[in-house]
Amino acid sequence: MKFLIFAFFGGAHLLSLCSGKAIYKNGISKRTFQEIKEEIASYGDVAKAIINLAVYGKAQNRSYERLALLVDTVGPRLSGSKNLEKAIQIMYQNLQQDGLENVHLEPVRIPHWERGEESAVMLEPRIHKIAILGLGSSIGTPPEGITAEVLVVTSFDELQRRASEARGKIVVYNQPYINYSRTVQYRTQGAVEAAKVGALASLIRSVASLSIYSPHTGIQEYQDGVPEIPTACITVEDAEMMSRMASRGIKIVIQLKMGAKTYPDTDSFNTVAEITGSKYPEQVVLVSGHLDSWDVGQGAMDDGGGAFISWEALSLIKDLGLRPKRTLRLVLWTAEEQGGVGAFQYYQLHKVNISNYSLVMESDTGTFLPTGLQFTGSEKARAIMEEVMSLLQPLNITQVLSHGEGTDINFWIQAGVPGCSCIKHYIL
Repeated sequence: MKFLIFAFFGGAHLLSLCSGKAIYKNGISKRTFQEIKEEIASYGDVAKAIINLAVYGKAQNRSYERLALLVDTVGPRLSGSKNLEKAIQIMYQNLQQDGLENVHLEPVRIPHWERGEESAVMLEPRIHKIAILGLGSSIGTPPEGITAEVLVVTSFDELQRRASEARGKIVVYNQPYINYSRTVQYRTQGAVEAAKVGALASLIRSVASLSIYSPHTGIQEYQDGVPEIPTACITVEDAEMMSRMASRGIKIVIQLKMGAKTYPDTDSFNTVAEITGSKYPEQVVLVSGHLDSWDVGQGAMDDGGGAFISWEALSLIKDLGLRPKRTLRLVLWTAEEQGGVGAFQYYQLHKVNISNYSLVMESDTGTFLPTGLQFTGSEKARAIMEEVMSLLQPLNITQVLSHGEGTDINFWIQAGVPGCSCIKHYIL
């Protein structure tokens, strides 16, 4: 709901708030902050109607049921896969049937990678089958695999200090989990750093705070001029076990087999739908989530939930017969997991109209209890957003914190457009 409340605020354009008494853009409006604050407060009944429909009315659980139907029907939606394209066509039809406006597909080119068969077995000091998941864009091993001794490190700094020991070995990273943004560098850069010191492959402790012997996949990135080596994630438990073995001076040998392949880029689409603004139709409030997922799960949390609550925002407004002042645009991105590929091409196509983008929003942090928004923008824009979020007091979802961001919207935020992402409370 926080995604759509902003659409009704037609007072000031967040992108170009200026100093002084007047807050305006291109002469469209010229009002004091107090006047803007009063207008926002006037939408209290609208906010309550949206809340009642979503939480207590006929739309209760609708986004969940919609999402369950898609993921049960289609399953995983890996970039370049037939499943992803099937999901895009289903969503195109769903948005049309929902009565939304300007429903269309915008063509993009996306990567096509497949993991193939993969396995890892510890041969010394004992036989132990290691659970792995190859990382996106990794190369495969030779058919016979790679059999080599292991070097366990806990950081890139330790790898550099022990560089002379790494040549011809499989580097295992057992980096401690600090937070996702800091720890994920081992997944994205681990293979490159290991290759620089002559390693044959790298295995990365899954980037997770908790584990039930479950490896996590994700994208990794090669670097020009650095040899490409196979790379995969292992469980926290196996990383810790090998670290203990290594600390005792025990030799560890692993056989790694990966059938991963990268194919030529393929055609895909970003999926778009709108509710056209009544007063400033050329100005856009963008809400979004990504439709693609990895191949080893249904992609319900990452990011089916974000995509479907973004769709739900438009559905609620339509069902209530409301018409926002600005155009509310839904974009379901493709190939986010490969580094925001679809979103970047959308930005390249639409950045000529960047002055018309009032706010960009993305939900891609899982589907948990919402508590507020993370926001990036000027202090005056933040003050307006805080007033807007106060309309969600009945749900106690009013926080406005810093660092709004998202893989798919960062292009816009870096160019100066205000951006929001959800704050979620993780219930364990």
